[in-house]
Order: sequence, then C-alpha cells, then structure tokens
Amino acid sequence: MIEEHVRAEVLARLAKAERDHDVKILLAVESGSRAWGFASPNSDYDARFIYVNRPEWYLSVGLEEKRDVIEYPIVDDLDVNGWDLRKALRLFWKSNPAFMEWIQSPIIYMQQGAFADDSRALMRDVYSIESGIYHYRSMAKTNFRGYLQTELVPLKKYFYVLRPLLAVRWLERYGTPAPIEFHKLLETLDGDRPLLNAIDALLEQKRASPELGLSPQVPAIQEFIVKELDRLHSIAPAHFERKNVEPGLSNVFRKVLAEAWVP
Repeated sequence: MIEEHVRAEVLARLAKAERDHDVKILLAVESGSRAWGFASPNSDYDARFIYVNRPEWYLSVGLEEKRDVIEYPIVDDLDVNGWDLRKALRLFWKSNPAFMEWIQSPIIYMQQGAFADDSRALMRDVYSIESGIYHYRSMAKTNFRGYLQTELVPLKKYFYVLRPLLAVRWLERYGTPAPIEFHKLLETLDGDRPLLNAIDALLEQKRASPELGLSPQVPAIQEFIVKELDRLHSIAPAHFERKNVEPGLSNVFRKVLAEAWVP
C-alpha cells in the first residue's frame, strides 16, 4: 500500500493544484504498478486525479482551446497529474483504458462528491468489451515483440504482457470491465498450477528487488504467452451495439457542476 508520508505529500500537492488552478478535485488515485499489485521497491508513485473547473469556465466559445489537463514534473519519484471533468467523461465515453483504471483503482487518495460512484455505476453500459479486447491484445503483442523474444529478457516485462492477456480472458469470460488488480485476473488461469507457481515466484522477485534485470526466459510463462497470442491473433471480438450512453454521462457532468461549487 501507500506509506503515510507519501500519502500526506500527495494530498499536499493535490491541495496546491486546487489553489493554483481554482479547481476542485473529485477523485485522486494511484495508478500503474502499485495499483496493479506488482510494484518494485523503487517504483514511482503515479497519482492521477480528475477535477472540475468552475461552471463559467465551461461557458466559453473558446472551450475547445482551453487546457484541460494539469501536469507537474516528476519530483522524488512522485508523478502527479490530472484531467478536467469534461475531458475525463468524453474519454470514458470512448472506453479509454486509463480512465477505466483510474475509477477502479483500489488505492484512493481522495474522493469528493458522487462523481466516482456515479461513473462506476455506468461502467457496464459505457464500456466497450470489443474495444477493451483490441486494446489489451495490442498492448500484449507490442510488449512481447519489443522485449520477450531474445534469450535474455527483462523479467519485469512479463507482467506487462501477462496482465493485458489475462484482462482479455476476463473480458471474454465475464463480459465486464477487467479489474486492475493482477491477483484478481489470475483466476482466469483456472488453477493452472505450474503456470501460477512460475508467476508467483516472479512476483516475489519483483516485489523484493529494485530491478530484476536480464535473465533467461521463464519457460512456463513464455509458453503461455506464445499460445495465448496465437489464439488471439485469429479471433475477432464480438461486436455489440451499445445504447446511447451520452445522456447518462451528461447527467453526471451537470450533477457535478451543480453540486461541486455550492458554498
């Protein structure tokens, strides 16, 4: 989890962002390897947040030209940045993977108002399983081709291939957004003990070592990845027509604007 001194520093920087930009933060979470559950001792902290501007900020003919992100340079292994509410909801509409992970993160720094809960309630209607499968398949393929096809491989990259592959299996099996915690995705392996043992051993290494470095391939994991990528190469995800979700997203937007700035 997150050490108290780190949490305190994140909250201090979030408060500063609110003051500097005259916004209110609706949700702030940890993303990346710490939220996924396979951080190394020296992994960065990736704090992400969604904020709302004052209502008049949105009532402008130049709205599309306004900057809708807040970003800060990485300091002391702390990476903090966020999206404006409207930008976040528009990306949600497109099943943006980052947004889906933020609202499902198990590590929450702060949550104000009903935005996060209302967004989570819409996930099943808004999220496109088809888009998710294409995204995770592409991510797994890219990382496999880039890092895991030589005799010596960077072992940590196994997790950046395994996680999206298991997310695809979750989407295929349950038809719901995949959880971001790696340990939950492992249930899709149906008790494959040799593979699970190899993954558990690698997890222990990663959690204990600042840098795994280059090592020989892990046969059980390598074989699974190759077979799974071959399987996914030949499938076409089922297409489902989604109902019009824009009214629900717009309702969330209007509700936040109505409530966030009430004295």
